Amino acid sequence: RIDAICRALKLDFAELARRVADAQPLLKEMTQEQERAVVADKKLLLCALCVLSQWTLEQIVGYYRLTEAECIKYFVQLDRIGIIQLRPLNRYRLKLAKTFRWRAHGPVMNYFRENAVLDYFSGGFDGLGEGVLLVHGSVSRSLAPSFFERMQRVAQDFAQQHQADQKLADKDREGYTLLLAMRSWEFGAFVALKR
Repeated sequence: RIDAICRALKLDFAELARRVADAQPLLKEMTQEQERAVVADKKLLLCALCVLSQWTLEQIVGYYRLTEAECIKYFVQLDRIGIIQLRPLNRYRLKLAKTFRWRAHGPVMNYFRENAVLDYFSGGFDGLGEGVLLVHGSVSRSLAPSFFERMQRVAQDFAQQHQADQKLADKDREGYTLLLAMRSWEFGAFVALKR
């Protein structure tokens, strides 16, 4: 019966399976278990971040000290975890939505809080297109969510530009990390001085 449908649509079964897979909803967030699996191995985490940035296998092994065999092994793991759908010739389809975000208090964000925040902020932020803005102020509690929505739009704009620029040559692109944060907070050293 499926063969007859495929013949009528002039598709082979592999193409039909590919189209069905492509039609599956994309993940906006992973489970705790999926994220735990990603951070369990630094090289797997590296490959996960690379595929989120749409790097090819060739780009990854050309830039990092990973062999092609290692990279393929990590691609298989990312396929099992559900981040990508591995395709022939070690190509892949990302199974994450454009609005994908790591879990706010999940294993990946906890890993970055513990291991990457100080490294990130130790930079000078003085290169072209770099900078740090630290703005403190008191605003209405009812307005705070609208500021956060604007931050989410900036993050989405950045992600869309990243997607659009994938067609550019590697030499015409630079890797940037955009960090947006907003919370009700007072520096601990200042809290200690409160009356």
